[in-house]
Amino acid sequence: MRITIDTNVFYQALRSNSGASYFILKLIRERKLELALSIPVFIEYEDVLLRQNSLKDLGLKKTEIEYFLDLIILFGSAFDINFLMRPNLRDENDNIFVELAFASRSKFLITSNVKDYTINKELLFDSFALITPTDFVKFWRKYND
Repeated sequence: MRITIDTNVFYQALRSNSGASYFILKLIRERKLELALSIPVFIEYEDVLLRQNSLKDLGLKKTEIEYFLDLIILFGSAFDINFLMRPNLRDENDNIFVELAFASRSKFLITSNVKDYTINKELLFDSFALITPTDFVKFWRKYND
């Protein structure tokens, strides 16, 4: 199953090894999930995770985050975005995740900030489901355990 992951999910996975986000990361490492990647999304991961305040909050060194990003590249599947589908979300950086989920034909876009992707419930996604890490894990356990 192919998924697209918002940066906040990886951030949470790096922060704690006991939550839903870490469980999703584990599924990616075990190749039970296929992670969709694009250059803009990877650059966003890199930008957020390598910030000084992120390193401090996560209690990790720059080299440890770089190693994590290398693993993301290793386990991810690259997709080109050959169009500009701009849903015009409040946070411009969220648009790249919608573009990737659409272009990669991901089944899910996993984010902790579902509200950021729903502008007054006017933006509807037919080709993928928007889901929180917790709800995704519930779905996974229901159909895969």
